[in-house]
Amino acid sequence: MLRALAVDDERPTLEELVYLLNADPRIGAAEGASDATEALRRINRALESGPDGPDAIDVVFLDIQMPGLDGLDLARLLTGFARPPLVVFVTAHEDFAVQAFDLDAVDYVLKPVRRERLAEAVRRAAEQRGATLASPRIPVHEPDPDHITVELGGVARFVAVDDITHVEAQGDYARLHTDRGSHLVRIPLATLEERWRARGFVRIHRRHLVALRHIGELRLDAGTVSVLVGTEELQVSRRHARELRDLLMRRP
Repeated sequence: MLRALAVDDERPTLEELVYLLNADPRIGAAEGASDATEALRRINRALESGPDGPDAIDVVFLDIQMPGLDGLDLARLLTGFARPPLVVFVTAHEDFAVQAFDLDAVDYVLKPVRRERLAEAVRRAAEQRGATLASPRIPVHEPDPDHITVELGGVARFVAVDDITHVEAQGDYARLHTDRGSHLVRIPLATLEERWRARGFVRIHRRHLVALRHIGELRLDAGTVSVLVGTEELQVSRRHARELRDLLMRRP
């Protein structure tokens, strides 16, 4: 049973989040804090109580954009603690996903929070908490870097990363496009950008990540830039156009 702390400066959102957490059978108790300063005081009391004490906190569900100390600042402070609680970010903004996972966040949930999406975050936190407490620790195999697991008709399948032509952001999901179809995965686009940068994937737009090897044409038309990927033409945002041209010029 997880003991949870939700942190959000918007009172209705905080109350709804605490309600949803308390309704989850894996949550033993959930309480709220309206800003990072209040949350930090509560976490300090939890650490003084110890991991098995009455005031312990296992996981913090943390908003990012808050007045004063924001969620990322609070998460950075927690990394300096000897036994910090797990962190799940709950935010309306998808742009901070890379920073969040760099801070070892368990999950990154986008608002408005759906009950089933929050339940998945709780599941991940419960699994990670269980793995931390397990003794002896069972080694976990590293995921195959050449494939990504997708679900199709209730069956897990493996898609080769080299077959993916481009990726499209769809909220807190990403749609992987291949020559044979597309697959939806629950991974933020920013996370895939960071993970696959060394494999030749480049961001061309806030909604699109493209494999350089699958770009057939770079098109310039009246000041706009686009690329042809298979039979699909994708727009390139102005901020990414120069980097993309440079990468294509250097491509063997």
